[in-house]
Amino acid sequence: MPTDTSQPALMPASHEETSGEQARPEHHPGHHLRRFRFDRPQKIAALLLLLLLAQCARQIARAPLTESDYQYARCGREMWERPSAIAGYFTSCGNIHDGVLAYRMAGLPLTVQRVIAGQSSDTSTWEMRHELSFVRLLLRFPFTVAALLLGGALWWVTRRLFGNVGGFVALAFYCVSPAIVAAGSRPNAEITTALGIFATVYTAIGVAHAMQGPRRKWRPRIVLLAAGLALVAASHSAALLLTLPLALGFMAYLAERNRTAVPMVILTGTVGAFVLLFACYAFHPDALTYYFRSGAGRLGISTAAARAHLFSFGDAGIAIALGAALVLYVATRRSRYFGNTLPLVIALCFLPLVTTGVFGQPWLWALPFLMTFVGGVFADAFETRHGRIFRWAVVAMVVLQAVLTIALPAL
Repeated sequence: MPTDTSQPALMPASHEETSGEQARPEHHPGHHLRRFRFDRPQKIAALLLLLLLAQCARQIARAPLTESDYQYARCGREMWERPSAIAGYFTSCGNIHDGVLAYRMAGLPLTVQRVIAGQSSDTSTWEMRHELSFVRLLLRFPFTVAALLLGGALWWVTRRLFGNVGGFVALAFYCVSPAIVAAGSRPNAEITTALGIFATVYTAIGVAHAMQGPRRKWRPRIVLLAAGLALVAASHSAALLLTLPLALGFMAYLAERNRTAVPMVILTGTVGAFVLLFACYAFHPDALTYYFRSGAGRLGISTAAARAHLFSFGDAGIAIALGAALVLYVATRRSRYFGNTLPLVIALCFLPLVTTGVFGQPWLWALPFLMTFVGGVFADAFETRHGRIFRWAVVAMVVLQAVLTIALPAL
């Protein structure tokens, strides 16, 4: 994530004055410590994330294990414990050509508990239900952690762009989204894909801003960029094909005087990402080649999936908020700046897409950017003379969405 607080290209002056973090001296002795203070804004954000955690835990406890759960657990355990002895195959599930990270995330807790409990590696996941405790939680909780990390990243970015209020609006809608609760309570590659895309895009922006300064500030951000790209690559190859050009484009737009260095920075991050991807395949060249030979990256155009989920009755609160934000964005000039336009553009890139090679949900990858857009537009609206009305309207929409998410069954 970008750590700079000086981002004039992303936010209007009014937000710079209200964010409370722009007037800090560059080399103050307590500068680094103050970034991690757990004050009132952090406590409110933590409470919202606890709400998301409680919803995911409730769904994990209620939903029985499915065939998909067993598939993720079995293949994931084999990746950690004993890759397939069959020549040319990474696991007995075949050569996983997409979403290898999700399998590893599902299998790792089961493997760790099996080792601690002293169980044989020949024990099947079905048998482990009776030999290990909390199998349902162990299998699914890593994806809850991914949802919480994405929520934390969303709040980190939106707070720095739009101030505390904008961050709270974006995070509140995120934490009561039924799609996020569902993705955070079962094995899937969509939540890690969304996390990777969001982290990569805003880290790329952070790298572009860092390139205005000394080179020593570039390196840690380039490492984060490589990690974000690796997260996307290990989650969904189609998402990687979209994220790389987006990151390159925004970096070239913002780098200004150092545009000639952008291709090398992207190349360095990409090479680092593929080294990490290779590690996910346990450095088996044959298994990695299927990542490039499969048709997992194929894409098509259709808005049916996005419309079915974003404008369903269960998402009424979010749909109303998104519609209101779009109206305000078009009607008020103060909302049409780069910090608001960027997430809207990225969301519009993902929403009309469908993956035709393997299962994927590009509309879910767009959700964090839609939340960012909503948070930014309403942060502007709160500063108008009708700010009090907008505040109560946002509270009503969040409460409505929370009631629907809790009352209705998960997606």
